[in-house]
Amino acid sequence: MHFSTITIKGQTTIPQEIREHLHLSPQDKIVYVPDGDKVYITHVRGSILDLKAAVRRRVKKPINFHKLREQVKKKIAKEALKESP
Repeated sequence: MHFSTITIKGQTTIPQEIREHLHLSPQDKIVYVPDGDKVYITHVRGSILDLKAAVRRRVKKPINFHKLREQVKKKIAKEALKESP
């Protein structure tokens, strides 16, 4: 098991054995993937677009922007009526 300390600025050093295991070099990018009470660290290879498949997200219902826009319009109209003399 490997340990590191977090500085006042929130920084830490990844232990050498872990850097070697992940084949990390200076200036490499890593990503932190939260999963409940655990966080996984992995090496980012390629571009930021490659992260799309690396990070699992909870499936949420897509936002219906037309419906959202109509709801906002109605709310604004109700508030305008309340403020009118």
